[in-house]
Amino acid sequence: MTAQVPGTRMAEAAQPLLPRTVVLVGLMGAGKSAIGRRLAARLHLPFRDADTEIEAAAGCTIAEIFARDGEPVFRSVERRIITRLVKDEPVHILATGGGAFMDAETRAAIREHGLSVWLRAELDVLVARTARRTHRPILNQGDPRAILGRLMEQRYPVYAEADLEVVSDERPPDVTVELVIDALEAHFGIQLPHRGGRNAKAETP
Repeated sequence: MTAQVPGTRMAEAAQPLLPRTVVLVGLMGAGKSAIGRRLAARLHLPFRDADTEIEAAAGCTIAEIFARDGEPVFRSVERRIITRLVKDEPVHILATGGGAFMDAETRAAIREHGLSVWLRAELDVLVARTARRTHRPILNQGDPRAILGRLMEQRYPVYAEADLEVVSDERPPDVTVELVIDALEAHFGIQLPHRGGRNAKAETP
């Protein structure tokens, strides 16, 4: 009989359960970071934030890149960073900035190497969530509700090209995580851990 190495089952349980990196897309306030961190923890995967990765690579803030070099340069850097993350890095959960998925080349890279999940939120939800934060300069340029409404009109038809769509509403983030897990299971035809062990398999003695 082969001896069971201590910790083997735990190590096996910690192995990535997804075949591809999951890329969360959506408007500011959709919950990409909050949902992404919880989803990554549930699936024992690293969480990466594209904006954080861009700032680390550039050695300055995104606002500074915009001010110094303009949006085209920023989108080029963003495209390169996201492509590297989905193509070359081990499977993880990736949250992207609201404008990233609008770039056709970035969308193509995500489609080829990852799986995109659109967190779709209604206007009232977005307004309520973004009102709690002051680090979104675009919303300081006028009425936040009107600005978010315009962004929804521009971006939602493109976000709709994502592989999966999950509603992000007023319910607690963990509820949205469960919905994302349901969608991933249906898409990949696999079983993932749910809160409370809803999908836990019986262990063989």
